[in-house]
Amino acid sequence: MKKFMVLYMADAESFAKMMRQSTPEQQQNGMKAWMSWMEKNRNAIIDGGGPLGKTKRVDTKGSSDTRNGLGGYSVVQANSHDDAAKLFGSDHPHLHMPGAWIEITEIMPIPGM
Repeated sequence: MKKFMVLYMADAESFAKMMRQSTPEQQQNGMKAWMSWMEKNRNAIIDGGGPLGKTKRVDTKGSSDTRNGLGGYSVVQANSHDDAAKLFGSDHPHLHMPGAWIEITEIMPIPGM
């Protein structure tokens, strides 16, 4: 099996707006949908991940605050990249947020390890 990093993406403004405007009931329903998806796909999930917070960019000049579209992550396993992508159909809870998308990147093995 191959491993894949799953990045839950959304433009920063859409994500912030959703967080400001969602009711406790909407948040609870969202968590139920996530838990249902995770249970349905439990055999493929290596790390259920979680939401991501503020980002620091580090380069040769030091570190600075930055913004990006990263909202959360998971790690899954599948036989192929296409099989991993099939886990995240249009019914995935993250895709119900306006302006959201999911990126799936293969985690490549390190030679000799």
